[in-house]
Amino acid sequence: MHLDRLISVLETVASAGRPISVPELQKATGLPRPTCYRLVQTLAEHRLLDEDDTGSRYIVGNRLTRLAVLGQTDVDVHRAAAPIMQEAAVDFGEAVFLSRFRNKGVEIIHVEMPRDPSRSFVHPGLGFRPMHACSCSKVIAAYGDEAFRDEILAGPMKSYTEQTRCSADLLRTEFDAIQDTGFAECVEEIELGVSSVAAPIRIGSVGVTFSIGATGPIRRFTESRRAEIGAELRKIAEKVSIALQL
Repeated sequence: MHLDRLISVLETVASAGRPISVPELQKATGLPRPTCYRLVQTLAEHRLLDEDDTGSRYIVGNRLTRLAVLGQTDVDVHRAAAPIMQEAAVDFGEAVFLSRFRNKGVEIIHVEMPRDPSRSFVHPGLGFRPMHACSCSKVIAAYGDEAFRDEILAGPMKSYTEQTRCSADLLRTEFDAIQDTGFAECVEEIELGVSSVAAPIRIGSVGVTFSIGATGPIRRFTESRRAEIGAELRKIAEKVSIALQL
């Protein structure tokens, strides 16, 4: 079947561990030379295969990688990220949460809590968060393409507290600032007395479809402390990215 041959080519490229040429593919798959070239061309047209820098060899395409990442279940994501998040929650003494983009929104899917029973903490809850008023959402929006950001800024934006930013101009400026610092903040924008910080989780060429954040009371989340946590979350996000890809 045609589909069987396409899958054979994809599996051969994926298992090669390096960019692979069409002659090498043809030899490995045993397909007729014209058929192999035609299949590679078809896969490349649909971004399931991408050319490497030489233009003569192929690697797994960005679109296929994106499908694989987006296809991970929440259970798989939890399993990969939980140990790293547990360590971060203990180090921060605050709740640490993982969010993912789907259905045109950002959803908190997992939370790890500090282990010190004598220390109070803020649980962020689970579920979807507003794209304009939560650190986990804003950091993903900031690293999205321009059309995605414009869609957010053009939509309705609910005011949850006096600190909620509902101005498209202010949010556009904030998105630019997030890219400069590498993390986003939410300072009493959803609930008074509560703040959070989140960093983007980049998955290779797929982009930012996950974020990791920490939340706590505003009395502990001072401006300087938020900056410290943001810098640490950027490092933690790199670890989570590697874990998710593995």
